[in-house]
Amino acid sequence: MDKENCLTTGQLAKRTGITVRTLRYYDQIGLLSPEDHHTGAKRSYNMKDLERLQQIQMLKYLGLPLQKIKDILDAESLSSLDIRHSLQAQLDVLQRKAAHTEHVVHAIRDALEMSAYGSDWNRLADVIQTVQSENNWGEQYQTANRLQTRIHLYDRYSTNPQGWHRWIFEQLEGQPGARILELGCGDGTFWIRNAERIPSSWRITLTDMSGGMVEEARSSLGSNNSQFKFLSVNAQQIPFHDEQFDMVIANNMLYHVPDIPGAILEMHRVLKQGGLVCTATMSTQHLQEIEHLAASFDPDLHVLDQAIKRFHLGNGRDLLSSCFSDLRLLRYEDRLLVDEAEPLIEYMISTPMNARQRLVGAVNDKFRDYINGLLQQNGPLVMTKENGIFLGRK
Repeated sequence: MDKENCLTTGQLAKRTGITVRTLRYYDQIGLLSPEDHHTGAKRSYNMKDLERLQQIQMLKYLGLPLQKIKDILDAESLSSLDIRHSLQAQLDVLQRKAAHTEHVVHAIRDALEMSAYGSDWNRLADVIQTVQSENNWGEQYQTANRLQTRIHLYDRYSTNPQGWHRWIFEQLEGQPGARILELGCGDGTFWIRNAERIPSSWRITLTDMSGGMVEEARSSLGSNNSQFKFLSVNAQQIPFHDEQFDMVIANNMLYHVPDIPGAILEMHRVLKQGGLVCTATMSTQHLQEIEHLAASFDPDLHVLDQAIKRFHLGNGRDLLSSCFSDLRLLRYEDRLLVDEAEPLIEYMISTPMNARQRLVGAVNDKFRDYINGLLQQNGPLVMTKENGIFLGRK
């Protein structure tokens, strides 16, 4: 947005329906201060300011206080390249909130029906529990935004045209009528990207530790789709009967489980004799070039989550072999060719390490210049992707 397209405070208020008083208050507390504003000068809002205002109003709608909103947005380092990621993350969280609201409505209706026979402690307790669950919408927004950032890097710069999720599906050996359990389903992306290939006779139970992720998967796949069931589950205590499933899937999640051997025992317990287990993970060299790039700029800058060392392509067979036989490791051939600095930086600050805290302000600008210099000198940056799956039988 150039100078001619910038808006004054009054023009922005008229265009958005937000009062001038509110905009001035946002400016006063540092929540929304126009980029082009100088002391004593007239306020002039550009497109980046408008993008931030849109995020502010969405997070307010979710019920977050202004200071929390400021903390979230200041930490996200929004650029003009990732507004689509932000909007997608907002959509994801709003869909979760809509699904959560639907559950609250059902709980209240049940309690209302039972109230005709007098007060019911259990029903009222259920309503309270439903309302209380998964209500940290600010944290969920940040999680969804960072997930979208990582997916964007893989989708845009991966060289294997087949795609990771499509490739995994082709390795599964599910039979007609199979009952399938997925642990750590996330937002259901694996099933969304294979939707047209899923046999109609399969019955699939999607689970995740995060109730928010379960609601995201439910919303994306359709809560009225009888082929899927959705449940919040701890992989260390799977709440199903022995030998209930023909296939158990645990993709890129076991390294996050505190008790990995315990989770593997639970997977074995609920799997039928002769059933298939599929666990996806990475090697310890996965995206190591990103870590090396960060360290070459700042030795104290860390990007990659070290949790991968707990269950990876090098040790996964040993961990699984106590419960499963006929184990096979299948590798997915791929790499990243990254020719832009900004998506790479956004990926770095989306990880749970310290890049989000260190790459801020002038340091972030200097790092961007550093990457652009490398791109200009050497061409696209090559990033190793070493993904694979272990397949085994009970």
